[in-house]
Amino acid sequence: MKVLEKTKSVKGSEIVLLGGESAKNILVIGVFHGDEPQGKFLIENYLKNNDSLLLFIPCLNPDGLVQNMRTNANGVDLNRNFPTENWELTEKNEFFGGQTPASERETKFLVNIIEKYKPRLILTLHAPFKVVNYDGDAEEIAQKISKIIHYPVEANIGYPTPGSFGTFAGIENKIPTITLELDENCPVENLIEPVNEIFRLLENC
Repeated sequence: MKVLEKTKSVKGSEIVLLGGESAKNILVIGVFHGDEPQGKFLIENYLKNNDSLLLFIPCLNPDGLVQNMRTNANGVDLNRNFPTENWELTEKNEFFGGQTPASERETKFLVNIIEKYKPRLILTLHAPFKVVNYDGDAEEIAQKISKIIHYPVEANIGYPTPGSFGTFAGIENKIPTITLELDENCPVENLIEPVNEIFRLLENC
């Protein structure tokens, strides 16, 4: 896999988009939230053993990952920082969406990736809810993922998420978007097999 695009986080860590010579325009993203590290491990494990046709951002939030915190180094929840119609200025807690939409380097990087590569399907790896959440026209692929990992399909995560990536990509940009909420209590090694199967499913989409 080649580094197709890269940027630096607030603290100077590298954030990369990986893809092969003939990569499809299907994007997989890990570690929106630094206290949800499973995505990076699972993506890197898959890429060690597979010449993938997918596009990958293994870790969108390396500063949060290092500190095991939800937000980036500026204290912004990246999954509330996207330029959506429902973005709002909120109190400064772990769900703080920034002072303005797309204020963060990480958010700008991902927005630029979407504009440049125009993915036709996006999968983001989160934790801990054990659901296959989807935004936009993604119910069919969500059901297929559900059959692999045995989590229920949910169109609504159950609470407001102003400025979320799902709203930005799935609803407003009409890109089918899956938010796979993994089981945080399951040893990540036990997630390798089902998540690899999900990646292979996407390879054949």
